[in-house]
Amino acid sequence: MSLSPTGALRQSGSLFAMALDVVRTMPRRPFQAREFIQQAWFVASVTILPTALVSIPFGAVIALQIGSLTRQLGAQSFSGAASVLAVLREASPIVTALLIAGAGGTAICADLGARKIREEIDAMQVLGIDPIHRLVVPRVLASMVVAVLLNGLVSVVGVAGGYFFNVILQNGTPGAYLASFTTLAQLSDLWAAEIKALVFGAIAGIVASYKGLTAKGGPKGVGDAVNQSVVITFMLLFVTNFVMTAVYFQVVPQRG
Repeated sequence: MSLSPTGALRQSGSLFAMALDVVRTMPRRPFQAREFIQQAWFVASVTILPTALVSIPFGAVIALQIGSLTRQLGAQSFSGAASVLAVLREASPIVTALLIAGAGGTAICADLGARKIREEIDAMQVLGIDPIHRLVVPRVLASMVVAVLLNGLVSVVGVAGGYFFNVILQNGTPGAYLASFTTLAQLSDLWAAEIKALVFGAIAGIVASYKGLTAKGGPKGVGDAVNQSVVITFMLLFVTNFVMTAVYFQVVPQRG
């Protein structure tokens, strides 16, 4: 669907306005605990296995590339440190974001889009029920919580995969690989990755919910909304990742 510059600006404004509504509505009581638990379990069930499987080749590629580079430079003892740093800082949040947006976000968008074309959302508004509070907030919070947990899973699996491929395929030294873990990486890197995952989960949940609630045109409109939510989320995630990484390097001193 092509949009004029005015239409694109209007859509961006509506998305930002909905994000503000979600933030404003989060503290409102009663909290939809049952909906939150159901959505968290649903998002986790559709993302945990793909995330674990995708993180293995990510860690393997990083280990192979860094292992080859450090061997050329004669710094094999830093293979573990560089691999852990790359996995923690960039690979884990990015993999988590892509899977949350690609698997969890599409499911959220399709669910809300189906409710929209069946006029369930309009019926809720007629009954005085706020769809943002009842449906969107639990889904956004579920995406955020699952993203943080998946980020830890990707970190563990990615580091383990990197260790395996570095030691087995590149004949690295296990002791040197493990001993150099904390040479470059620090605890603030893990916290920064978790904050990134939290923000990425919020973006994925908000964009998916917005496109689902604004879907129109029947089943075809729902399919178009799902495709658009994935594209928009990916674009926002990469821009946000760049901004947060740049801010992190300016705020946190790096180890030499």
